[in-house]
Amino acid sequence: SNCFFFRSHHFHPIHPSGLEYIAEETRTTMKLALASLLIGSAAAFSSPSFVARTSAMHMSTEAASEVYSFAKSEEIFAEAQELMPGGVSSPVRAFKSVGGNPVVFDRVKGAYAWDVDENKYIDYVGTWGPAIIGHADDAVLDAVKATMDKGTSFGAPCPLENELAKMVIDAVPSVEMVRFTNSGTEACMGMIRLVRAFTDREKVIKFEGCYHGHADSFLVQAGSGVATLGLPDSPGVPSSATKATLCAEYNNIESVKKIFEDNKDEIAAVILEPVVGNSGFIKPDQEFLEALREMSTDNGALLVFDEVMTGFRVAYGGAQQYFGVTPDVTTMGKVIGGGLPVGAYGGRRDIMEMVAPAGPMYQAGTLSGNPLAMTAGIETLKRLKEDGVHDELERKAKKLVDGIVAAATKHGHAISGDYAGGMFGWYFVEGPVKNFAEATKADAEKFGKWHRMMLERGVYLAPSMYEAGFMSMAHTDEDIEKTIAIADEVLSQL
Repeated sequence: SNCFFFRSHHFHPIHPSGLEYIAEETRTTMKLALASLLIGSAAAFSSPSFVARTSAMHMSTEAASEVYSFAKSEEIFAEAQELMPGGVSSPVRAFKSVGGNPVVFDRVKGAYAWDVDENKYIDYVGTWGPAIIGHADDAVLDAVKATMDKGTSFGAPCPLENELAKMVIDAVPSVEMVRFTNSGTEACMGMIRLVRAFTDREKVIKFEGCYHGHADSFLVQAGSGVATLGLPDSPGVPSSATKATLCAEYNNIESVKKIFEDNKDEIAAVILEPVVGNSGFIKPDQEFLEALREMSTDNGALLVFDEVMTGFRVAYGGAQQYFGVTPDVTTMGKVIGGGLPVGAYGGRRDIMEMVAPAGPMYQAGTLSGNPLAMTAGIETLKRLKEDGVHDELERKAKKLVDGIVAAATKHGHAISGDYAGGMFGWYFVEGPVKNFAEATKADAEKFGKWHRMMLERGVYLAPSMYEAGFMSMAHTDEDIEKTIAIADEVLSQL
C-alpha cells in the first residue's frame, strides 16, 4: 500500500518495570550475527559493521534478551518462493521493506503467535486488524464450530445476515442499509460504482497515502506536485481506469478545494481513510474532516469513509463516532468478520437502494454473507459492545506508544507516534507527520533494523513502516511492559 501513518505525539517518559526481559520458554541462545545470517540476505543486516556491533552487543556481560533462530521458517519460505509469487499470498508479508525473510506462523491464541520454529511472539499485527478481541477467541470458535455443523456456505439468505446487519446499522452512524461482501477491496469496488451511479458523475477525489484496495481505479500514484492527474501505480492498470481519480493531500483542505473548483459539478465523491492506517498511522485534523463534510455537501458530492481498518476499532461506531463527523457512505471489513473473510458497504437508505436487486447498480458475490463469517462477526461485535472496551484499548495503545517514544528519545532517536482507540504507530522522524509526503521522510533503514531486532526478541510488528499497529483486548499490561523493555534494549543498540 502507499500509505503512511503519523502525527505529533506529546509523550510522557515512562520507566517500566521489568527491563530485564526473561524469555518465557528456554531455548539455546545464539549470537545475533548468526541469527542475522539465517534470516536472509538483506544488506542492512549483513554488513561487517552491523554484524560486529550486534555481536559485541550480544556478548555483553549485561543480561540480554534471547535471540530467536528461524531454520524451519527459512526452509518453508524457500519452498514457497517456488510455488507462489514472492512466496506469499499478499505482498507486505514478504518483508521486502524491512529486510530478511518472513517467519512462518504455526498457530495463534490471544495476544500471541507461534512460528514453525516454536518461537513465541507478542503480536501487534493481529492478522492486520481483525483480531481485536484476541486470536482464536473461545466464544468465537465455539460459535463458528456450531454453525459449521449446519454447512459452510448456503448461497441463499440466512438469518445470520439479518443479525449482523442490524448490529452494524445500530453501531455505525452513517449506515441505514448494508451490503455484505467478501473483502475490503470488494467493498470499495462496490462503493465506487455506487457513488458514481447515485450522483451520475464519474470523478472521485482520494488522498495521497490512502489505500482502498487493489481495484484499478484506486491504484493511483499522486506524485509530487500532481494534484489533479491520476497516474497508474501498477503495471496492468490502464490510464483510462484512473483518469477520473483525482488526488489531494491529506489534512490539506485547500488541495481539495482546488480540485472542486477545477472540476465543478463533476465530483461524485470524496473518499478517504478517516484515520490513515495503510501508510503508517496518520490522524486527521478535526477541522479537516469537518471541512470535508461541508465541502462535499456544498458541491453535491458524497463523503465516503473507508473504515475497513478503523471500523469497530477506534470506537464501536468507527472513526465517524470517534470524530463526530458522519459520511454518506462507509466501507467496512476486517473486524466485522471476526477473522474470517468479509467486507461491507453501507450508507443512507436512499443511496443504498440503488444497489441491485433494489436498484440498477449491479454487484454480487457467491460467498457474500456466508454463515461462518456472519457468525464470527456477530460474536466479535457482542464483545466489542461491552462498556469500556474501546477506552481500555486506547489506554493500552497510549501506554505502548508513550513507552516506545520515551525509550527512543532516551537513546537519541528522532521519533513521533500516535494512537486512536485500538490503532497506533510511530515513525523514526521528528513529528508531527500530517500526510504521506511527510511520512516518506522517516528513516526506513532504521525501521528495518528495528523491526528485525524486535522480531528476534519476540515482538511481532507490521513488516513495513507504512502499516499501522493493532492493540487487542487480549494484550495485558505485562505484554506491553515487556515490549517496552525489549524496545529499550533494541533502541540502545541501533
